[in-house]
Amino acid sequence: MDSSIALILLQDGVVNGAIYALLGMALVLVFAVTRVIFIPQGEFVAFGALTLAMLVDGKVPGTAYLLPLLGAVCLALELLRAVRTRSFAGLPKSLVTCVVLPLALLWLTKSYTGPENSLWLNMLLTLLLVIPMGPMVYRIVYQPLAEATVLVLLIVSVAVHFALTGLALVFFGAEGWRTPAFVSGQVDLGFMTWSAQSLFVVATCALLIIALWLFFGKTLYGRALRATAVNRRGARLVGISTTMSGSLTFTLATAIGAMSGMLIAPITTVYYDTGFLIGLKGFVGAIIGGLASYPVAAAGSLLVGVLESFSSFWASAYKEVIVFTLIIPVLVWRSFSTHHVDEEE
Repeated sequence: MDSSIALILLQDGVVNGAIYALLGMALVLVFAVTRVIFIPQGEFVAFGALTLAMLVDGKVPGTAYLLPLLGAVCLALELLRAVRTRSFAGLPKSLVTCVVLPLALLWLTKSYTGPENSLWLNMLLTLLLVIPMGPMVYRIVYQPLAEATVLVLLIVSVAVHFALTGLALVFFGAEGWRTPAFVSGQVDLGFMTWSAQSLFVVATCALLIIALWLFFGKTLYGRALRATAVNRRGARLVGISTTMSGSLTFTLATAIGAMSGMLIAPITTVYYDTGFLIGLKGFVGAIIGGLASYPVAAAGSLLVGVLESFSSFWASAYKEVIVFTLIIPVLVWRSFSTHHVDEEE
């Protein structure tokens, strides 16, 4: 290996690591606020990529039909809750968010879809179709189990992963999809030449990380999520709704997943089950951060990306094994360096 090959591998590693960093931070966020190890994070990566690819191809994506289906289930749950508690005040809002909005997006998608449409408008429509699925999944699956143990929530996450993978196969099919690059050309940095697409991905990831930092540090809702992450019971005592915190957290995680999917769509062919492996690599980064530290999770995700890139050169058949083996020494080190804390009752 000479220096030119090493720099090319480093470029690929940084690009992949930036994506893994976003996913790792999303996983840390979800776990800190809701205690859910969000295994289905990768499915929203696939949803974002496949939705954008189908819109670029001039076809109505499966998410346009899946969103009203999830909305109908959410509305049914809200009706049951209203009947059981004899409180119907929230039903108009639920009707709008669970039925009217998904059907409006379905109509907009069918009316708008065409191969000549702008790539950037397709990206916006993709976000509108995918992001509402996050709070819907939370309402259907996780909100009724908000007080369950971490083990139960982990088992449920595995079940949600398989359910979403099956729905992706039904609504998107087994065909792989790819999108055109957002930007074209090469950028000469002096010591090496980077593709404009790679720089766009890294810059976008950096901007999203900065936006998250500003959100958590400067906004009321961000501070509410931080308070819930520190102490759920204390947050409830001062009037912060843990249900709102959970729904907002899943909204952010879904948005990050959809953006990550759109960023990787020009780089690799995406299938209905591609997101699972990508999400697991983000999970490795989150584990390095102890599912608690955002900066360490981001740094660990970059390490995962670089390690994967160089492993693909030296031992391509074992690159996945090498990446996931990284978890073992991290877990061993953390088991000896941290003290057990009983879960909050």
